[in-house]
Amino acid sequence: MNIRILVLLSLFLGIGTVLHLVMPGVLFGMKPDLQLAMMFLGILLFPKAKYVLILSIATGLLTALTTTMPGGQISNIIDKPITAFVFFGIYVLLSKAVKDVVLAPVMTAIGTMISGTIFLSVALFILSVDLGAGFGALFAGVVLPATLANTVIIFVLYPILQSILKRSSISLQHAA
Repeated sequence: MNIRILVLLSLFLGIGTVLHLVMPGVLFGMKPDLQLAMMFLGILLFPKAKYVLILSIATGLLTALTTTMPGGQISNIIDKPITAFVFFGIYVLLSKAVKDVVLAPVMTAIGTMISGTIFLSVALFILSVDLGAGFGALFAGVVLPATLANTVIIFVLYPILQSILKRSSISLQHAA
């Protein structure tokens, strides 16, 4: 594993953790998960299974530590690795056929909705957490705003970071 890539992924994790920590709970203790954008950014920039594994486990643990939702700890730990590998798999399948400028924001929107579905399903149906609202209300009130925010973040940051990495000694080829 490349130490420079691990350091960059750690920076993404740190930024995502701060975003997740300062984001207020908007609906029954749930808050939009902006840490997902940072996890997706790491996967998009360094699409290799070993980086996805480390990034997803670390993201799950850090979001579990900063969640304000009852049952959110277990939900985050289950959700992030599943979401990361589904995102990674879809990205690998589509990356040759679709331009990154289009694929990255679309994949982020899809990935955020997948994550929200898994998170809510674990909390509501497996852990039986009473959140005071049903799946649909929570999805509309928290997951869809998070989807919009994460998509905008990726739309803005991904091309910038791609350009920076192409000019630096940390090329995207190191990930391969």
